[in-house]
Amino acid sequence: MKNMKKLVISFTTASVLALGITGGLSPAYADSAPGDVIVSLGENLSTDQKTKLLSEMNAPSNALTVSVSNKEEQEYLGSYIPKSQIGTRSLSSAKITLGEKGTGIKVTTNHINWVTNEMYTNALATAGVEDAEVYVTAPFDVSGTAGLTGIIKAYETSTGEKIPEEQKQVANQEMVTTAKLGDDIGKDEANALMTAVKEDIAKDMPKTDAEMQQVVEDNAKELNIDLTDQQKADVSSVFNKMKDLDINWHEVGDQMSAAKEKLEKFINSDEAQGFFAKVGDFAKNVFDAIVDFFKGVFDGSKDSKTETPAETTTTTENQ
Repeated sequence: MKNMKKLVISFTTASVLALGITGGLSPAYADSAPGDVIVSLGENLSTDQKTKLLSEMNAPSNALTVSVSNKEEQEYLGSYIPKSQIGTRSLSSAKITLGEKGTGIKVTTNHINWVTNEMYTNALATAGVEDAEVYVTAPFDVSGTAGLTGIIKAYETSTGEKIPEEQKQVANQEMVTTAKLGDDIGKDEANALMTAVKEDIAKDMPKTDAEMQQVVEDNAKELNIDLTDQQKADVSSVFNKMKDLDINWHEVGDQMSAAKEKLEKFINSDEAQGFFAKVGDFAKNVFDAIVDFFKGVFDGSKDSKTETPAETTTTTENQ
C-alpha cells in the first residue's frame, strides 16, 4: 500500500530568503516573462555562504532578489509549529524561474530534510503560485519549514501579483500539517492522503465541518491509513479553511502536472502491477479513481477549483 500512496503526489513550497547585500526588497515587475529568475537568500547567511549558494543555484548576476526576515517566518509559521522548530535565523534559499503558461510547478531541493518536494508543490499551488521551477537549498541540512514564506514573497515581487494573506496562511498550515502527519504515518502516506482529500473536495465541496471530516475519514480508510482523532481534526481544519477561500481548483490541478506524470509512470511499472496482483481489484479501483481525477483536471475536462530525495533528520535553522 505504501508504494501506491507514494506516487499519489501532494502539494508544496520552498525556502526562506533575504539578501543583506541589497538590504531590501527589489521593486516588483508587472511585466514579468517566462525565463525571469528571482533569487531568495537567507539574511543570516554569511557572505561566503551566499556566494556558494548562488553558485550552486547557477543564478544569473542580474537576478531579482528579495529579503525575508526570521520575523516574517515567525508570522506565517508561529501558529503551527514551535518557535524552536522555526529557528532564529533565515538560512534557506531558493531560485524561482518563471515558466511558460501551463507548465505547472516543479520543485527540487537540496539540504531540505523535513518538508518534501510534494509538500512544497502542493502548498505553492494552494497559495496560487503558477508555472514556476523552484530550487530550494541551504548551506547544510535544515527542516525547510521557512521555505514557503520566502518563495511566495519572491513570486509576488517578480510578478507583481499580491496573494491574499489568508491564502498564504492556509498554504503554510497545509505544509506543516502534512509534514507533521508524515512523521507519524510516513511522508508518502501523508502526501497521498492530502491529495486524495483535495480530489474529493474539488469534485464536491463539503458544506459543513462534519462533512469535511467525513471526507478525510473516508479517504484515510480507502488508503488503509489509520488516523487518530487529533490527526483527523488537524487535516480537516486545513481543508475547512481552504473551503472558505476563493480558490480556483481547476488551476490548482493544472499546477501539479508533474504529479500526473509520476502517477502514470508508476501505473505502468512492474512494481505497480505486482502490487495490484496482490491486493486485488478494490485497491486498484481506488487508485484508478485518483488517476482519473488527475487526468480530468489536467486535460481541462473538470471545472474544479516535485523531487530530489530529502534527508531524513529534522534540523531547525538555528543550527
